[in-house]
Amino acid sequence: MGPNAKGALLALLTFGVYSTHDVIVKFLGADYSPFQIVFFSVLLSFPLVSLMLIRDTTPGHLRPIHPWWTALRTLSAVITGVAAFYAFSVLPLAETYAIIFAQPLLITVLAIPILGEQVRLRRWIAVLVGLAGVMVVLRPGSTDLTLGHAAALVAAVCGSFASIVVRKIGQDERSVVLLLYPMMANFLIMACAMPFVYTPMPVEHLGAVGLMAVLASLGGLLLISAYRAGEAVIVAPMQYSQLLWAVLYGALFFDEYPDTVTLLGAALIIGSGLYIVLREGRAGTSENTPVLRTRARIEFGTSLRVGPLLRALRRRDKVMKEALPKR
Repeated sequence: MGPNAKGALLALLTFGVYSTHDVIVKFLGADYSPFQIVFFSVLLSFPLVSLMLIRDTTPGHLRPIHPWWTALRTLSAVITGVAAFYAFSVLPLAETYAIIFAQPLLITVLAIPILGEQVRLRRWIAVLVGLAGVMVVLRPGSTDLTLGHAAALVAAVCGSFASIVVRKIGQDERSVVLLLYPMMANFLIMACAMPFVYTPMPVEHLGAVGLMAVLASLGGLLLISAYRAGEAVIVAPMQYSQLLWAVLYGALFFDEYPDTVTLLGAALIIGSGLYIVLREGRAGTSENTPVLRTRARIEFGTSLRVGPLLRALRRRDKVMKEALPKR
């Protein structure tokens, strides 16, 4: 099996794992506030994440080199987690994914002021087509727009901003800083909200949250393996397989069947996102390749983030390679 085929298969497995994680979020969202789900998700993720952070041998401290960017990115990740978890709990899975899939479009737009990216006509057309797809899914005027739709849009926007900020400061900041700050902020903010939203959880629901933490960490590790095995331009588009999982899980567990208009809007969003990914993969088209470099999974701030860990692993590989005796 070639490296790209291996990377694609690992990515498909990754997004199947992530989709299962999101199904559990939807199950729990019927009974609990998203603040409570995020709190316990972060709490139970800490042991798994700590094992990864212990292995970060990069010299330095936990003070961010870019404090304001780090603060903005941390706040965005916190908002993304709460908004996405709420959207999953109240909207059909396929509809939620379709809106969140606008992330590559938003990253492309945000890369202009933040990274100085130059976006030419073809990518602008792709962005406009994708945003038209979002409007098709939302259908303003013909259907009732709910707080869930607003939450999914907020998750897409804030998740895109958090990702593009990591692209800007990721080369300077330690991976442990990029990973730890959003999780700590989520834990502290959700802990402050708990007295107002807490509902006692039976053991089986706590176990479900624990399974969420395991799936999120497993998905992160699998995605790292996928990106190390194959090219980003091959791995990144595999995120859209989540729509297939959403249709399957929605039909099996929630009696959800997306209508033709939702699928049409999703097709426009996915098609434009695929074009942007493939366009960035061509040499000389994009100076920063923001979509490919910020990876594929929207950041909830509750578990591992792939980008910083990949950079840490590449630095480690480079150091080990330089340390080998020259023949």
